[in-house]
Amino acid sequence: MRVPYEDRFHELEPLLARVEKPSRYIDHEWGTMSKQEADYRACLIYPDTYEVGLPNQGIAILYHILNQQEGISCERGYVPWVDMADEMRAAGVPLLSLEGAAPVASFDVVGFHVPHEMACTNYLEAMDLAGIPFYSADRSEDDPIIIAGGPSVYNPEPLAPFFDAILIGEGEEAIVEVCREHQRLRDAGASRDEILRGLAAIPGTYVPALYDIRFDGDCTPHGYAVPSEGENVPPVVYKRVVKDFGATDPVSQSVIPYAQLVHDRLSVEVLRGCARGCRFCQAGITYRPVRERSADQIVSAVTRGLAETGYDEVSLTSLSTTDHSCCEQILSRLNRRLEDTGISVSIPSQRLDSFGVNMALQVAGEKKGGLTFAPEAGSQRMRDVINKGVTEDDLDRAVRAAFEAGWRRCKLYFMMGLPGERDEDIVAIAELADHVLELAREVVPKGQRGGISISISVSVFIPKASTPFQWCAQTPDEEVKRRQQLLLKSVKNRAVRVHYHDAETSLLEAVLSRAGRDMAPVIEGAWRRGARFDAWTEQFSLERWEQAASDCGIDLRAIAQTPYDLDAIMPWEHVSPGVSRGFLQREYRRALAGETTADCTRASCAGCGICPTLHVDNVLMGERS
Repeated sequence: MRVPYEDRFHELEPLLARVEKPSRYIDHEWGTMSKQEADYRACLIYPDTYEVGLPNQGIAILYHILNQQEGISCERGYVPWVDMADEMRAAGVPLLSLEGAAPVASFDVVGFHVPHEMACTNYLEAMDLAGIPFYSADRSEDDPIIIAGGPSVYNPEPLAPFFDAILIGEGEEAIVEVCREHQRLRDAGASRDEILRGLAAIPGTYVPALYDIRFDGDCTPHGYAVPSEGENVPPVVYKRVVKDFGATDPVSQSVIPYAQLVHDRLSVEVLRGCARGCRFCQAGITYRPVRERSADQIVSAVTRGLAETGYDEVSLTSLSTTDHSCCEQILSRLNRRLEDTGISVSIPSQRLDSFGVNMALQVAGEKKGGLTFAPEAGSQRMRDVINKGVTEDDLDRAVRAAFEAGWRRCKLYFMMGLPGERDEDIVAIAELADHVLELAREVVPKGQRGGISISISVSVFIPKASTPFQWCAQTPDEEVKRRQQLLLKSVKNRAVRVHYHDAETSLLEAVLSRAGRDMAPVIEGAWRRGARFDAWTEQFSLERWEQAASDCGIDLRAIAQTPYDLDAIMPWEHVSPGVSRGFLQREYRRALAGETTADCTRASCAGCGICPTLHVDNVLMGERS
C-alpha cells in the first residue's frame, strides 16, 4: 500500500543552497490548483527542467482539467537538473511533486509528457529518482500506474516497455476517462493486470503489455505489434480528437512562476491542426483536422489571461497562426484593446504566403522583436518536393512588408538532408538568405541599416512516423556535416548568421523515430552510462549511445540510414492519427515527381482519410484566402 500524502519539502530544502537555480524546486507558486484532501491523486511530469516545462500548454491544459474534477487532485513534476539529482541521490531524497513535495511514487497515476524523442532518458532519470521500476512488467501492485502522452507518441515502441499505458492523440477527455476508470477499478480491488485491461478499453489508450511483436511477413527488422493471444484489444489504436475545440478553455495557464521561463509569456491556442500538407511534418498529420476558435473567444481569452497572470506579452499559438481565417481581424482588435498598455502580441512563426503588409502592421504592435519565417528549402524544386506551397515571390513580399513596417530582425528556418536534395539546393539556401539581406537593405532607410539582422537556422531532416517521408532514410551524418560546410562557404555576406543542428543529435533522433521495442534496452543502457538531458547540447554524448547499442547488437546508423520498403509493415502502424496508408504512399510518389497537393481548407478534400475515419471535420470561422 502506498503511503498517504506526505509533504517532504523539509528534506529537499537543505539542498537548495548547493544547486544552481534553486527556484526550480520551490513549491507554493501563485495559481496552483491541487487539493491535498482529494481521494485520487495524479502527478504530471514534464521531462525537462522547470523553466522549460512550465510553459508547456499540454501539461497546463491537463493540469487544469484534472483539478476541476471532483475528488481528483493533480500536481506537477519536473526532472531535477544534474546537480540537484546528484544531491538528492546522495541525501536519499526521492523525486517529489512540486506543489506539495509529496513522493512521486505515492501518487495513484504518474503521467509523462512526450514532447520529442530526445527526452527518452529523462523518463528513466525521473523514475529512478522516484524509486519506480523502469519496466511496466516489473512494477508491483503498489506502484503507481505510469502513463504517457503528447505529440511524439506516434511511434511509441522505443518507449513502450517503460509505460503502462500511452494516450494517443488529444488528452482533454481521455485523461479524465483514464483516471476515473483507474479510480473505479482501484476502489473495486482490481489487480494491476485487471486495471491495465480496463484502461485498454478506453478509446485512444494503448497498453503495450497486451501486444506482442511479430517478425513474419513483409516488415522492417523491428517487427510490428499485434494484440496478444486472448486479449480483447484493438489491432489499431486511433488517436482521440476533441471534436468541440471551441468548448475548451483557451487560457490553460494558471501558475505564475518564480523563475524566468524559456517562454515567459501568456500563450493562447487560437487554432488546432494544419492542413498545409508539408510532407516531412508529423504535426501536420497528427493534429488534423483544423479547428479554429472564434475571434470573440480569442480576444476575450487574451484579455482575461493577461488580467489573471500579469504578463506583458501574449503569444497566439498554433502550428500556423497566420492561417486563421480571422487572423487580421483578431490582431486588429487586440492591438486596439492593448493600445498604450505596453503589452505586445506575438505569433510564433509566420506563413510566407499569408503574411502581407496589413498583417505586418497588425503584428508589429508597440514592440517589434524578431520575425520568423520557414521557407524550409532554398530552391523551388525542393519546396515542391516537400509540398511547402510557397514561392520566392511569397518570401519577397513577406520580407518587404515586414521591414517596411519597421521590423529589423528576421530569422529563416530551413531543412537539410531532405529526400532528393542536391548540392545546388544547399547553395540555394545561402543565396536566398543573401537575397533577403539585400532586400532588407533596399527597404530600410540608410541610417537604420546597421540594425538589420538576418539569421538562418538549418535543421537536419528526420523521417517521422505517419508522414509521407516515413519510408525515407536519413542522410548519413558525415554527409550532413559536408553539406553544412558547403552552406557556410556559400553564404557570401558576413551579416547573415548561420546556425545548424548537430548531425550526431539528429542521428539519434532519427533512430528513436524509426526503431521498435528493440531500442528500449539501448535507452536504458545509455541512461546507465550517464545519458540524461540529451536535448541539451552540453549534456549529449553519442558515444554513450553507441556503446549501449553495441552491447545490444544494434547498429544506430543502420536504423537511421536504411530506407524502408513502401509495402513494409512499419513498427508503429498499430497506433494511428487516422491517416490512410494509401494517402501517405500517394504523397510520397508525388514528392518524387515534384508534384504539390493543395491545402484542403482552401481547396477540395485531399483524401488523407482522417475526417471519415475519426468522424471529425475541419471547423473554420471564416473563409481562408
